Amino acid sequence: MTARSIRDLAAAVRGRRIDLGMSQADLASRAGVSRKWIYEFEAGKSTAEFGLLLRVLDALGLALELAPSDDTRASGGGETVDLDALIDEHRGR
Repeated sequence: MTARSIRDLAAAVRGRRIDLGMSQADLASRAGVSRKWIYEFEAGKSTAEFGLLLRVLDALGLALELAPSDDTRASGGGETVDLDALIDEHRGR
């Protein structure tokens, strides 16, 4: 899936949560966030904290991969990001 907005990510999280048969409260407990945070994120709240989003993705067994967009590939620009290192840094490893 290509996510280009917070709404895209929210839809993916909601879909995965439902596929796993989890309630918002179940996911919140597993990810260490409040049910309200899950509700607001799934509604597309644009100010979701990235660190909390990473915890939610981890709780759902989802991985976030970054890749250049088609526009960037065509122009030859763009940087690569080591997302594993970013996640490890967030987790304090």
